[in-house]
Amino acid sequence: MLKGFKDFLLRGNVVDLAVAVVIGAAFTAVVTSFTTSFLQPLIGLVGGGGATGGTFVVDGQTFTWGAFVNQVITFVLTAAVIYFVVVVPMKIVVERRKRGEEAGPVAPTQVELLVEIRDLLRAQQGLDAVTGEEGGRHAHTGEFRRP
Repeated sequence: MLKGFKDFLLRGNVVDLAVAVVIGAAFTAVVTSFTTSFLQPLIGLVGGGGATGGTFVVDGQTFTWGAFVNQVITFVLTAAVIYFVVVVPMKIVVERRKRGEEAGPVAPTQVELLVEIRDLLRAQQGLDAVTGEEGGRHAHTGEFRRP
Protein backbone atom coordinates (compact mmCIF):
# COMPACT_ATOMS: atom_id res chain seq x y z
CA MET A 1 0.00 0.00 0.00
CA LEU A 2 2.84 2.45 0.82
CA LYS A 3 4.58 1.56 -2.45
CA GLY A 4 1.44 2.39 -4.39
CA PHE A 5 1.11 5.69 -2.54
CA LYS A 6 4.77 6.51 -3.34
CA ASP A 7 4.20 5.71 -7.03
CA PHE A 8 1.10 7.94 -7.01
CA LEU A 9 3.04 10.84 -5.47
CA LEU A 10 5.93 10.54 -7.90
CA ARG A 11 3.75 10.98 -10.97
CA GLY A 12 4.64 14.25 -12.65
CA ASN A 13 1.18 15.80 -12.56
CA VAL A 14 0.63 15.23 -8.85
CA VAL A 15 4.00 16.66 -7.89
CA ASP A 16 3.53 19.70 -10.15
CA LEU A 17 0.11 20.38 -8.68
CA ALA A 18 1.33 20.07 -5.09
CA VAL A 19 4.24 22.39 -5.80
CA ALA A 20 2.07 24.98 -7.51
CA VAL A 21 -0.56 25.07 -4.79
CA VAL A 22 1.09 24.41 -1.45
CA ILE A 23 4.68 25.48 -1.70
CA GLY A 24 3.97 28.26 -4.17
CA ALA A 25 1.30 29.86 -2.01
CA ALA A 26 3.32 29.60 1.19
CA PHE A 27 6.52 30.92 -0.32
CA THR A 28 4.72 33.73 -2.14
CA ALA A 29 3.57 35.08 1.21
CA VAL A 30 7.19 35.17 2.44
CA VAL A 31 8.48 36.85 -0.71
CA THR A 32 5.61 39.37 -0.68
CA SER A 33 6.43 40.30 2.90
CA PHE A 34 10.11 40.71 2.00
CA THR A 35 9.43 42.90 -1.02
CA THR A 36 6.84 45.01 0.82
CA SER A 37 9.04 45.49 3.88
CA PHE A 38 12.42 46.04 2.23
CA LEU A 39 12.25 46.53 -1.52
CA GLN A 40 9.23 48.81 -1.74
CA PRO A 41 10.81 51.42 0.57
CA LEU A 42 14.01 51.24 -1.51
CA ILE A 43 11.99 51.75 -4.69
CA GLY A 44 10.29 54.71 -3.02
CA LEU A 45 13.67 56.23 -2.15
CA VAL A 46 14.88 55.81 -5.72
CA GLY A 47 11.66 57.35 -6.98
CA GLY A 48 12.01 60.52 -4.93
CA GLY A 49 11.34 59.38 -1.37
CA GLY A 50 8.53 60.37 0.96
CA ALA A 51 4.85 59.50 0.57
CA THR A 52 4.96 60.04 -3.18
CA GLY A 53 8.08 57.94 -3.86
CA GLY A 54 7.53 55.38 -6.62
CA THR A 55 4.57 57.29 -8.04
CA PHE A 56 3.88 60.02 -10.57
CA VAL A 57 0.76 62.05 -11.27
CA VAL A 58 -0.63 62.95 -14.71
CA ASP A 59 -3.78 65.09 -14.91
CA GLY A 60 -4.75 64.15 -11.37
CA GLN A 61 -4.25 60.39 -11.95
CA THR A 62 -1.68 58.68 -9.73
CA PHE A 63 0.44 55.93 -11.27
CA THR A 64 2.12 53.69 -8.69
CA TRP A 65 5.00 52.32 -10.73
CA GLY A 66 6.82 51.39 -7.52
CA ALA A 67 4.09 48.91 -6.55
CA PHE A 68 4.28 47.36 -10.02
CA VAL A 69 8.06 46.95 -9.84
CA ASN A 70 7.60 45.43 -6.37
CA GLN A 71 5.15 42.82 -7.74
CA VAL A 72 7.47 41.96 -10.63
CA ILE A 73 10.32 41.36 -8.19
CA THR A 74 7.99 39.22 -6.03
CA PHE A 75 7.06 37.10 -9.05
CA VAL A 76 10.66 36.64 -10.23
CA LEU A 77 11.90 35.65 -6.76
CA THR A 78 9.05 33.17 -6.24
CA ALA A 79 9.50 31.59 -9.68
CA ALA A 80 13.27 31.30 -9.20
CA VAL A 81 12.98 29.55 -5.84
CA ILE A 82 10.31 27.12 -7.07
CA TYR A 83 12.44 26.31 -10.12
CA PHE A 84 15.70 25.73 -8.25
CA VAL A 85 14.23 24.00 -5.19
CA VAL A 86 11.62 21.78 -6.85
CA VAL A 87 11.80 21.60 -10.64
CA VAL A 88 15.55 21.03 -10.98
CA PRO A 89 15.63 18.21 -8.38
CA MET A 90 12.61 16.54 -10.04
CA LYS A 91 14.36 16.69 -13.42
CA ILE A 92 17.39 15.00 -11.89
CA VAL A 93 15.21 12.19 -10.52
CA VAL A 94 13.49 11.71 -13.90
CA GLU A 95 16.86 11.62 -15.72
CA ARG A 96 18.19 9.03 -13.25
CA ARG A 97 15.16 6.86 -13.87
CA LYS A 98 15.68 7.10 -17.61
CA ARG A 99 19.31 6.02 -17.20
CA GLY A 100 18.24 3.21 -14.87
CA GLU A 101 20.11 4.52 -11.83
CA GLU A 102 16.96 4.86 -9.76
CA ALA A 103 14.08 2.41 -9.89
CA GLY A 104 10.75 3.81 -10.94
CA PRO A 105 7.28 2.55 -10.17
CA VAL A 106 7.02 -1.17 -10.92
CA ALA A 107 4.01 -2.31 -12.90
CA PRO A 108 2.41 -5.64 -11.97
CA THR A 109 3.25 -8.61 -14.19
CA GLN A 110 0.66 -10.27 -16.39
CA VAL A 111 0.57 -13.26 -14.06
CA GLU A 112 -0.10 -11.04 -11.04
CA LEU A 113 -2.92 -9.27 -12.90
CA LEU A 114 -4.47 -12.58 -13.96
CA VAL A 115 -4.29 -13.92 -10.40
CA GLU A 116 -5.96 -10.74 -9.13
CA ILE A 117 -8.71 -11.00 -11.76
CA ARG A 118 -9.27 -14.68 -10.89
CA ASP A 119 -9.53 -13.88 -7.18
CA LEU A 120 -11.98 -11.03 -7.83
CA LEU A 121 -14.17 -13.28 -10.00
CA ARG A 122 -14.15 -15.99 -7.33
CA ALA A 123 -15.06 -13.40 -4.68
CA GLN A 124 -17.97 -12.16 -6.82
CA GLN A 125 -19.23 -15.74 -7.11
CA GLY A 126 -19.05 -16.12 -3.34
CA LEU A 127 -16.13 -18.54 -3.40
CA ASP A 128 -13.02 -18.27 -1.25
CA ALA A 129 -9.82 -16.91 -2.77
CA VAL A 130 -7.51 -19.66 -4.04
CA THR A 131 -4.24 -20.13 -2.17
CA GLY A 132 -1.29 -22.53 -2.13
CA GLU A 133 -1.69 -25.80 -4.05
CA GLU A 134 -5.28 -24.89 -4.95
CA GLY A 135 -4.04 -21.75 -6.71
CA GLY A 136 -2.21 -23.82 -9.30
CA ARG A 137 1.23 -22.99 -7.90
CA HIS A 138 3.79 -25.62 -7.06
CA ALA A 139 4.22 -25.86 -3.28
CA HIS A 140 8.03 -25.54 -3.31
CA THR A 141 8.90 -23.44 -6.38
CA GLY A 142 5.87 -21.15 -6.46
CA GLU A 143 5.61 -21.59 -10.24
CA PHE A 144 2.28 -22.15 -11.90
CA ARG A 145 1.54 -25.73 -12.93
CA ARG A 146 0.74 -26.37 -16.54
CA PRO A 147 -2.45 -28.27 -17.34
